[in-house]
Amino acid sequence: MHKPPAAAGNLSPSELPQPEIIAAVDLGSNSFHMIVGELRHGQLAVLDRIRETVRLAEGLSEKGDISADARKRAIDCLSRFGERLRNVHASNVRAAGTSTIRRAREDSTFMAEAEEALGHPIEIISGIEEARLIYKGVTHSLPPTEGLRLVMDIGGGSTELILGQAAQPKALESLHLGCVSMTERVFADGKLTKRRFDTARLAARLELRPVKAFFRNANDIQAIGTSGTIRATEAVARELGLSEGGLTLPIVEQLIGKVLEFDAIDELSLGGLSERRAQVWPGGLSILAELINVLKIETLEISDGALREGLLYDLLGRLQHEDARERTVRAMASRYQVDERQAERVATTAADLYSQCKSEWGFSEKIAGRVLDWAAHLHEIGLDISHDGYQRHGAYIAEHADMPGFPRAEQRFLAVLIGGQRHRIDTSRFRALPDSWREASLRLLLILRLAVLLNRSRKGTEQPPVRVDVSEKAININFDADWLAANPLTIADLEREKEFLSEVGYVLAIR
Repeated sequence: MHKPPAAAGNLSPSELPQPEIIAAVDLGSNSFHMIVGELRHGQLAVLDRIRETVRLAEGLSEKGDISADARKRAIDCLSRFGERLRNVHASNVRAAGTSTIRRAREDSTFMAEAEEALGHPIEIISGIEEARLIYKGVTHSLPPTEGLRLVMDIGGGSTELILGQAAQPKALESLHLGCVSMTERVFADGKLTKRRFDTARLAARLELRPVKAFFRNANDIQAIGTSGTIRATEAVARELGLSEGGLTLPIVEQLIGKVLEFDAIDELSLGGLSERRAQVWPGGLSILAELINVLKIETLEISDGALREGLLYDLLGRLQHEDARERTVRAMASRYQVDERQAERVATTAADLYSQCKSEWGFSEKIAGRVLDWAAHLHEIGLDISHDGYQRHGAYIAEHADMPGFPRAEQRFLAVLIGGQRHRIDTSRFRALPDSWREASLRLLLILRLAVLLNRSRKGTEQPPVRVDVSEKAININFDADWLAANPLTIADLEREKEFLSEVGYVLAIR
């Protein structure tokens, strides 16, 4: 039968818009997780979840070195994750390292090997940022509510606690308590005794003492647990007929009693408990018992959402222009009483200069322009402490404050720009950044310095057009002749700036 010709507007399958695949990778202390999703009409559909037990924390020495065995397990796992990401053509990937990677030595070659194996950059996030992302993962995995929620996550090297209302966290804490670290600390030789459980529980109580008031001082809180230890504990309780859903202190006490029927961890075998989870479960169970006890939780509900889901939904927010980092920058500017009009003047000038330099200086990373804008809006946060050396105070705040949405490397990037905005440029500060960022960060700093300098008058009048031409190591800045004649102080500042730039190998020419 003869078929009518296809309509001109119809596209062949190869011409149809391809779905956007995004993914998140959680490099935990005990397990690595990956979740892959597809954007369909602005909504996220989860396509795949992969989990591998890596036991990275077991291989971390007191000096922060990762053992050869643990390193191999991690790199092999990330290679498999990387292969999967390539096969599905993931367009955006966010990977984050948590407790163990935070404690690993920063000069280790592990991160470079890990990023090469995965094929994507890996952020090192703070414990507070980890807590924020866990809460986001949980809230997206449960029905919405306007009430209070207390979320807890026992990881391999740390435990995160979050008190939130609806979708917003109100209090976040990251404790040095983990199922791997506690098991190694108290059950190192594998022996299981009541005395050792008592020791582990006492250690957990002591760690919880300073923060317990923040997380139990309210009524009608929905308590939610997530991730490996808590989910495994509920699975065992179900298998033993102790629970039809959720956990209570009596149930956890009964499970500890079941564990004590075995003499050693290697002998531990219960329905619902995998062999790998059993190796770190005694430490995790001790922590869980005290969380429920100290925080006075009647029933702990269980959620499938956790850090990897939080990473994925946070990435989705960035793609849909709902970036937590933007909110953080606005909040910090308000907290440190930044002059908003001056910050906006500097940001506008910086954006104009950046657009003129972007192509020649090869700013290909999406993050470059955004970090410059954030630094411009926050460049005076140190003034709230002291005018003398305010750039140093601002850099310290940017590097060490809890900044939701920002991985550690981006905070350091911000700190370098804020700290170098005036006077001589301390090139040693750039050593804190990845090698691939250093030249770009220096060039962004030069743009920020010029933007700050050109707005020193703090006048609300519109800046005259400034034309900038750049080459590899030179900046040519062109002004209107009448404006130059009317602004001798700015010219004096620019002449001094020439000296500062020459010290870092750049030539500034004023025309």
